[in-house]
Amino acid sequence: MSTSIEQGTGYDVAAIMGGLYGDGIIGLKGAFEREWVEQVGEDIEALFQDALQRPGGALGRGPNRFYVEIHPERLRGFVDLVTHPWVVAVCEATLGPDYRIVEIGFDIPGPGAMNQPWHRDFPAPDETLAGRRLNSLAFNLTTVDVSDDMGPFEIALGTQWDAGEDFAHGMFPPAEYSSRYVERAVRRTPRMGDISARSALTIHRGTANRSDRSRPTLVLGVDAPCARNAERHDLQVSRAYAETLPDSVKRHMTYRLVDELEPIVQQHTIEGLVMGVM
Repeated sequence: MSTSIEQGTGYDVAAIMGGLYGDGIIGLKGAFEREWVEQVGEDIEALFQDALQRPGGALGRGPNRFYVEIHPERLRGFVDLVTHPWVVAVCEATLGPDYRIVEIGFDIPGPGAMNQPWHRDFPAPDETLAGRRLNSLAFNLTTVDVSDDMGPFEIALGTQWDAGEDFAHGMFPPAEYSSRYVERAVRRTPRMGDISARSALTIHRGTANRSDRSRPTLVLGVDAPCARNAERHDLQVSRAYAETLPDSVKRHMTYRLVDELEPIVQQHTIEGLVMGVM
């Protein structure tokens, strides 16, 4: 099973590194109060409805499954999230003291969302394939208590090291590999307040949502200085908001400073996720 670092026991670098380099995912239970998560959920719902009104505002990832990239200042809990001691500890342990926040957004698999194909979020970089080093992380935080019928996230442990030479677009393994991923798969059913960190290279998928509820999940993307995932995103910060941010947060962000926020144009498409599969 994947490593879980319990709150209150200290954040052991060996446990963090062992989990991310081994299983490819770790978690912290009860990192945030439920009231704080409810506020995040309210913001996500408002941002989702806004995105649906704009052409290209929400990226389709299969039937009734969407991804929306957002501006940090439109999420009231952004600073709380990125300054949480566990988030900081995981970033520093895995990516080094000069880690960079490059993405904030959310996934929403609604009722009727189908199984995604097994995939990683982007092609594996040379630092991982040749250097055996992880240079990026994805943090996930659910805004609901996840049950097994809500399309839980499923991850094939240890597959962040798969070479992927024959992966379509460097991301989607051939169908004949599926049995290996099913054998290694663990379903995640977190509760409100739990947070996880994973290598986005670890093979994973969203499963079919057979419930009558959506399963919104906040996504935070973080890079080591050598990574280039910022090129796939458009993290914007208004001058007014930048003045309110602690220097300890700004120095870890790769962002575009703007007078007024501009609609985000998604910088990448995830071809294989457009078609849901059973």
